[in-house]
Amino acid sequence: MSFFLFFDVFRYFGFSLGITFHLLALDCCESKGCGKKGFSGRSNGWTQAVKRVMNGGSMRRIQERLLGLNKTGISSSTSDIWLLGVCYKISQEGSSSSDPVSCDGEAAFIEDFSSRILLTYRKGFDAIGNSKYTSDVNWGCMLRSSQMLVAQVCVVVLFSLLHWSWKCSFVGISQWLCSRSHARPFCMQPLDKEYMEILHLFGDSEASAFSIHNLLQAGNGYDLAAGSWVGPYAMCRTWESLARCEREAMEHEHQSFPMAIYVVSGDEDGERGGAPVVCIEDASKLCFEFSKGQANWTPILLLVPLVLGLDKVNPRYIPLLGTTFTFPQSLGILGGRPGASTYIVGVQDEEAFYLDPHEVQLVVDVKGDNLETDTSSYHTNILRRVPLDSIDPSLAIGFYCKDKDDFDDFCNRASKLADLSKGAPLFTVTQARNISKASGNYEMSSDGGRIQQDGCSDVMPGNDAEDCTQEDDWQLL
Repeated sequence: MSFFLFFDVFRYFGFSLGITFHLLALDCCESKGCGKKGFSGRSNGWTQAVKRVMNGGSMRRIQERLLGLNKTGISSSTSDIWLLGVCYKISQEGSSSSDPVSCDGEAAFIEDFSSRILLTYRKGFDAIGNSKYTSDVNWGCMLRSSQMLVAQVCVVVLFSLLHWSWKCSFVGISQWLCSRSHARPFCMQPLDKEYMEILHLFGDSEASAFSIHNLLQAGNGYDLAAGSWVGPYAMCRTWESLARCEREAMEHEHQSFPMAIYVVSGDEDGERGGAPVVCIEDASKLCFEFSKGQANWTPILLLVPLVLGLDKVNPRYIPLLGTTFTFPQSLGILGGRPGASTYIVGVQDEEAFYLDPHEVQLVVDVKGDNLETDTSSYHTNILRRVPLDSIDPSLAIGFYCKDKDDFDDFCNRASKLADLSKGAPLFTVTQARNISKASGNYEMSSDGGRIQQDGCSDVMPGNDAEDCTQEDDWQLL
């Protein structure tokens, strides 16, 4: 067995090194302009294909295991773990703490993590639109990551309406995963039906409101297409577009979107450079429009797309990113390694815990009225973690505010975080757009200097930069 393991390792490294040298040769040759006139076009297609293989699910798993790029399980640290606004205290080994929260913190965290909805690559679904794609393997990770974030919102909305706790209601799933039993996990009644309805929203067909099929259709204006990668900014705008389209189509019927969506970008003139600005008046207007004039405030989802550096995250932003997970409104981060998006849901010290969409699974026909469907593939007990300083600087942060008081609390926390940023906040808060340049925040007077960055950072691999016509509001901080 050890011989075969050694052989597999040797074969992988030989293949990996061969591809690496091939990519370097292509880059070198292209930079020198060598070869015939058509060389660049032909090699670019091959290079992109090779890069997709290297970033693909199975190949990336080998890289992780052999090279130690990512880690699994909980570290030996005794620092608190923050999971989407909930703190889990980890006791030192052998300690005799009388605090049950501290003693059971690790187990409670694993249980909570396991209960979160996992959405991964699927294969075997109906073809997307006019394409021949019946799987999103190797290109749909950002779509899946964003689905997980929105699924978390749906869970929060549902359970707040029913006055139930997600962790308590789905403890059966967590216990089943943690024990690795093959018995079907149970869910407490009467929440089975509601749980299945949430999963149905993210099914892999046009009949499911938040399916990949419908997301790609809604994202046409942002160059989304089956088989192509997409960045965080275009993904956020796509959800905004999907929500708007559904609101218009379902004017007299029940809406699947239970909240308004606010994509936080730069100042009113669209200038690049400054930190994104949360404008309270804009949020209020969106809520009023969402309720069709029936209420001054509604639940609201805030998505903040950012670029926090060039090749890697600027170290000054690492503590700020970690602090956002302490907000009760936290929905985590859409991000990961370059070309491999994940859904980051928690932090401990400067490491992030995430749900990974890169596992390829067969499509599941989920229907709200079929409570016998096997939903085990929508959860995982594998804790994956990655250093925050190694994630892609292109990311998006999510927050959910259930009402006006919750939004006010979010604004206060965001302003305090900006105060601690030493002039380089992730984003700022202001009351009205007409004073955003003067104030740039909720309770402060300066938003700090910024480097101006033009160009299209949200271009999908395989597309030429010249073809990118979408004006992105990304900030290079």
